[in-house]
Amino acid sequence: MAKTNYSFEKRQRELEKKRKQEEKRLRKLEGKSSAEDEAEDRVQEGSDPAGDDAAPSAD
Repeated sequence: MAKTNYSFEKRQRELEKKRKQEEKRLRKLEGKSSAEDEAEDRVQEGSDPAGDDAAPSAD
């Protein structure tokens, strides 16, 4: 009967854990970047030339 290779099993668990952590990190970055893109879009919409006409005049 063959002996169980515990170090191989441990290494596989560690690699799986690192892979999952990396996927989670990428999902978080993707979420942040999409939130930042939305914020950028809002800022750009506010700086449109049409927005200047909405300002009250001092006449």
